[in-house]
Amino acid sequence: MASIDSTLSSPIASPISPKKEDPIPDDPNIAEITETKSELLSRIQGLKQDLQSWRSKLNTQVKTYRDELTNLKNSLNVEVEELRSGFQELRMTLQQQQEDVKTSLKNIGLPDISEDVKEAPVPEPEEDADEFQVAALEEKSKEETPQENGVDIQQ
Repeated sequence: MASIDSTLSSPIASPISPKKEDPIPDDPNIAEITETKSELLSRIQGLKQDLQSWRSKLNTQVKTYRDELTNLKNSLNVEVEELRSGFQELRMTLQQQQEDVKTSLKNIGLPDISEDVKEAPVPEPEEDADEFQVAALEEKSKEETPQENGVDIQQ
């Protein structure tokens, strides 16, 4: 085991290993590459800072919008509840007025026709309208059938 450790710890020179010292730029290309590298690193650092700033601003804006939406939702819920209670009050007022009218009609001796109206069937506007119109026209045409000298004329 000791021989293996001593083999690993002995420095082996390899032609690929980089030197830790800064090379003296003999070639203008090396100097240009080094300068470009420095520029790129500073640009990357600036972009990282811009990104962090952008994220921070975006997070602040999102929080602001969420707070505004929460406030709008709460105020909308309050307004909806106010409208519901207002409609409930109107409904109760209308029912009271309807009862007052019924009572007044009974007091003066007029019949209450609201019960007859409630019991009458109300046709559906779109679906049954054509059927009622056809039936009404048939009845009307039967009543208005012309007669000549006591003889029915069929068309």
